[in-house]
Amino acid sequence: MDKSFYTPLEVVNNSIDGQVTKATLPLGKMMLLGIMAGAFIAFGGTASNVAVHNIANVGLARTLAGAIFPVGLMLVVLVGGELFTGNCLMIMACIDKKIKTSQLIRNLVVVYISNLIGALIVDILVFYSGQFQYTNGGLGAYTIKVAIAKAGIAPGTAIASGILCNILVCLAILMAAAANDVTGKILAIFFPICAFVISGFEHCVANMYYIPAGMLAATNPQYVAKAEELYGITASQCSDLLSIGSVPSFLYVTIGNILGGMVFVGVVCYLSQKKKWK
Repeated sequence: MDKSFYTPLEVVNNSIDGQVTKATLPLGKMMLLGIMAGAFIAFGGTASNVAVHNIANVGLARTLAGAIFPVGLMLVVLVGGELFTGNCLMIMACIDKKIKTSQLIRNLVVVYISNLIGALIVDILVFYSGQFQYTNGGLGAYTIKVAIAKAGIAPGTAIASGILCNILVCLAILMAAAANDVTGKILAIFFPICAFVISGFEHCVANMYYIPAGMLAATNPQYVAKAEELYGITASQCSDLLSIGSVPSFLYVTIGNILGGMVFVGVVCYLSQKKKWK
């Protein structure tokens, strides 16, 4: 009879085998899978924004967003995709000397750029779909609000939040790898991702949707006026969002995600399961 789940050691060994495959993907296929993953995470972002944009209670809004956003990672795991944050776990194959450091860096750089392309494609399509018109432009205003909040995170906060986020994301991926059936994988993904969304932690690929979506919304005077009406956001703040000022916080979140995935999960899981302790 087939096993319903794998042990932690088996999960690490199977993950390392999969990471070797990731490291040796042809460039074109790696980019395509990266674009898919960026788009999938963006779908989770746009759907959760629609669901919560008119809910004033923060706890309730985050709980509802947490119930919806995990669909993005479910799509990545079950349909296929290369996700930057999850691929930080490739540090395990690197420590195990199954891949070279140069292969790890190549994968992360290519996948990061590809995730951004995928998210931007969804950003543009959502903007032109008219979705931001929901609630008389309220969704457009909320999208601006979210983007400004994410673009204005202080460096230390962004790094710490990024670490916490990718601890949960990478644990979700490893838990999904422990399950041997679709239902088990869905449940394994749902709860950690729900926890990170409810907690408000920062995910660089999700922000590839949220921040550009807000930038696009800020080009529409109706949404800018609605943002001022609902949230007191000024036209000047919207102009600042359209500047290069949103980039630093985005990069700090990325650094945090790398540390969370590589050090706090990848290295720890490798040492706890693979290292021969005397």
